[in-house]
Amino acid sequence: MTELQGREPHKFDPTFRGPVHNRGCTDVLCCVIFVIVILGYIVLGTVAWMHGDARKVVYPTDSYGQFCGQQGTPNANKAILFYFNILQCANPTVLINLQCPTTQLCVSKCPDRFATYIDMQLNYRRNKSYWDYYKQFCKPSFNNPDKSVSLVLQDEDCPSMIVPSRPFLQRCFPDFITRNGTLTVANKTSFKDGHGKTRSVVDLRDAANGITSLLDAKEVGVKIFEDYASSWFWILIGLVISMLVSLIFILLLRFTAGVLFWMVIFGVIVAVGYGIWHCYWEYSSLKGKPSSDITISDIGFQTDFRVYLQLTQTWLIFMISLAVIEAIIILVLIFLRNRVRIAIALLKEGSKAIGCLMSTLFYPIITFLLLALCIAYWAVTAVFLASSGDAVYKVMSTRPDCKYTNLTCDPKTFSQSNVTKLCPASQCTFAFYGGESLYHRYIFVLQLCNLLVFLWLVNFTIALGQCTLAGAFASYYWALRKPEDIPPSPLASSFGRALRYHTGSLAFGALILSIVQFIRIILEYLDHKLKGAHNAFTRFLLCCLKCCFWCLEHFIKFMNRNAYIMISIYGKNFCASARDAFFLLMRNVMRVAVLDKVTDFLLFLGKLLISGSVGVLAFFFFTRQIPVIQEEVPSLNYYWVPLLTVIFGSYMIAHGFFNVYAMCVDTLFLCFLLDLEKNDGSATRPYYMASSLRAILNKKNKRPEEKKKRRKQKKEQPNKRH
Repeated sequence: MTELQGREPHKFDPTFRGPVHNRGCTDVLCCVIFVIVILGYIVLGTVAWMHGDARKVVYPTDSYGQFCGQQGTPNANKAILFYFNILQCANPTVLINLQCPTTQLCVSKCPDRFATYIDMQLNYRRNKSYWDYYKQFCKPSFNNPDKSVSLVLQDEDCPSMIVPSRPFLQRCFPDFITRNGTLTVANKTSFKDGHGKTRSVVDLRDAANGITSLLDAKEVGVKIFEDYASSWFWILIGLVISMLVSLIFILLLRFTAGVLFWMVIFGVIVAVGYGIWHCYWEYSSLKGKPSSDITISDIGFQTDFRVYLQLTQTWLIFMISLAVIEAIIILVLIFLRNRVRIAIALLKEGSKAIGCLMSTLFYPIITFLLLALCIAYWAVTAVFLASSGDAVYKVMSTRPDCKYTNLTCDPKTFSQSNVTKLCPASQCTFAFYGGESLYHRYIFVLQLCNLLVFLWLVNFTIALGQCTLAGAFASYYWALRKPEDIPPSPLASSFGRALRYHTGSLAFGALILSIVQFIRIILEYLDHKLKGAHNAFTRFLLCCLKCCFWCLEHFIKFMNRNAYIMISIYGKNFCASARDAFFLLMRNVMRVAVLDKVTDFLLFLGKLLISGSVGVLAFFFFTRQIPVIQEEVPSLNYYWVPLLTVIFGSYMIAHGFFNVYAMCVDTLFLCFLLDLEKNDGSATRPYYMASSLRAILNKKNKRPEEKKKRRKQKKEQPNKRH
């Protein structure tokens, strides 16, 4: 094994017969680090679970840091948050983040009528029920309806007013209804604010800006849910059809790949040719007309593009540009025709390989489940980290000149502090969860670690899938007689080899990619924070860094993919495999470019074809335009809901199938290049490539019978001389 690893990939290795089975563990140090990191990640999740409290995310929190609706507490039956004076809330973001500078209280239901504390006090003397209703929106400890209005409002024992509301996001928001274009609440356009003023409903709308659209969105959401409930069976049928069509498309590529490619290329050549003729016709028509010979530089920049179309120079530029494009396409096809034929032959061979290894098409399900597990663990850990700590209270004031705003405070002693005297309208309200311990000080760092390890696990899962599929398809290629020589259970064997021997190598490649992605995320965060900055140099530098790291990420993805293929074949470590793959590809750079573009083009065409055809079928079905099954179509609020679901789902299913196919083609391509460099077609070193590829390259495998015949002829020649 050590001797095999030491050889250069371009030198002939007489012992090489496809994927190496007698392997050793690679990148052991990285494997150990990866296992330790996973164990540490489990510890991090456990610590976050011990310190965090998901209820802080699930339940709203009142001004005293108590959860609304939490079982086993006085608020068990009070699941909705009520704002004493919603007019002091600036916007819905403030409301949802519990940063509204007014007292917030847990209640069992939202108010269903307009009322003020002053009116309640006047009516209370005649009817006690007024107080019984109003007090459910006051502080639980307050039960003195005879207390003067000024003191009640100063101490915020009760709200100055209540307005008809309904719960949204477990919070009470005004029940806005638009009637004949007029905004109303409970059929009223104005109300009393409890301070002796009459306010417009528009003031409520401004205070809860955006809530009406959110409420409308909720109603739309209910209708969408109803559509899914009534059409899920037909959506499922559409997705099954797209899966079958994707499978058939891949299997038929062995017959249609060449036809599809050449038809589209011919169509492009004809389209560009027509464009050249049309430009020439426009140029000839305008030639000789007054003012048509003015140059573009003379008229300068014009917002109306039609002005340029009246100039002969414009059409001349178009004609020359299209002619250059046409010439490039034709020259590329002439000089690279053999490479294009090789690319098409490999695509056909990939279709045959998948036909022999049908189980590979369902491996993405394993990848999907592992990715879902990683995402779920990361999300839960992030939530528990974010909800770690004790309640932190801050001073909230409606007065802009209050210097104590946003400073931490203690709600128990706040009423006796100087803040209430210097800022009379201020409140000590719950802000967020935090703490001063070592753990709480490094919550942000732990969130970054959570993100980095999450990226590492995701990229490792993808790498494991790529290496597994590459090993299976390499077993297909290096079988001299297909399918007789293909080893049993190639996919399972490849999966076992990848996990047993190459976990460290896969983790190494995944770590490099994860670090680059992590840096990109930080750059995106900095870019978001600096959007309002006026420093042009900083913005330019950040833009350049984002561009560079985007290119680096895509290059690393490309190299990792090919390195995993080499790992699956040779069993070397990551660096050696990446080096071998890189130099192998560089020695065949034109073949790489042609194959990459031809493959991407045909697979993209296939995705559009499948999602488009299934989408058209779904459109005719859900719009009742298929007479045979009109009665089977469910009644829908929005027919586009199941239609878009089917189109998107079809595209994703085709994408999953074609990813396997693309991995197959890439693996066969690298095996093909190795085959060309290592073998010469003799009986001891036969070519493993398909006969169609040998025909394109004018390569032949010499049969053992021919070799024996030649040896016999050589022996007979000396006898004839004697």
